[in-house]
Amino acid sequence: MKPWRGFAAALLLALPACSQAQPTDPRSPLVLERTIPLPDTRGRIDHLAVDLADHRLFVAEIANGTVDEVDLDAGKVVGRITGLAEPQGVAWLPAERELVVACGDGSVRFYDADRHELAWIDLGEDADNVRADPRNGHVVVGYGKGGLATIDPVRHAVLSRLTLPGHPEGFRLFGSRAYINVPDDGSVIAADLDQRRQLARWPTGLHRLNFPMAVEPSGQRITIAYRLPAALATIDTASGRTLSLWSACGDADDLFLVRDHILLVCGAGHVDVIGADGESVRVETSGGARTGLYVPELDRLFVAVPSRGRPAAIWALRLNLAQGQP
Repeated sequence: MKPWRGFAAALLLALPACSQAQPTDPRSPLVLERTIPLPDTRGRIDHLAVDLADHRLFVAEIANGTVDEVDLDAGKVVGRITGLAEPQGVAWLPAERELVVACGDGSVRFYDADRHELAWIDLGEDADNVRADPRNGHVVVGYGKGGLATIDPVRHAVLSRLTLPGHPEGFRLFGSRAYINVPDDGSVIAADLDQRRQLARWPTGLHRLNFPMAVEPSGQRITIAYRLPAALATIDTASGRTLSLWSACGDADDLFLVRDHILLVCGAGHVDVIGADGESVRVETSGGARTGLYVPELDRLFVAVPSRGRPAAIWALRLNLAQGQP
């Protein structure tokens, strides 16, 4: 099947029904449990990482040039890394007890548990999303005009590089496979990290600006969100065929698969909670709040709310799918 034919067939799927909910409503699928202020934080906030052992959340404040350390038990910021050039991706490495920060100037920086810088690597430009490979603990970073770098966190050295047709945005790992959104190229790329080669390129057709992604536990499907026009797609990883395409909220930058539901974090000021049948509940957040982190061990969704008419904050949302599921 040609890509455009699969795309056209997907368009024929019925669009989901959508209802509205407030996070303060106890019947909402996401209930606001706590608001954690981020003092002296201006502009856009990017990605988050969690240290489960010490109950800490790390927040990349890209426009502010800072990374905040949040004590989740106390509900407050307890430390800050300053002077960074557009911090974007963050990851906590429990084995090394180190924090990784990827920055817009191309640097990937490593910090100890007390936020002291240990090392940094220059990838050239635009170091962005960060993932830890669960097989071996290696750090994988998207960067530049088209690349994934695999880094040894013990030696703080680049092990390999994978060339891509454009800047990588959201990507996920499954075994040696990497599934990568490349909106500059209008595509989703499947690659093998160990072999350092591209396996497949799946054009996104009329839908563009594919940023967030999640992979199912089976590895048989990925879910991605488009910003233009705003939509949510499920793609078969064996064929690249679009299996479903639903309308969604706009300006999404993070999504998570949770108990047969999709949590889609959108800068339009909502989190869409989408059930297996495509019906959804739109939970109101705040304009510009397009990044978040679902922590399964805590069963909480943390959403980064920038300072737009209110102080910047992290919203801790408790999942309430049993009562408020679509």
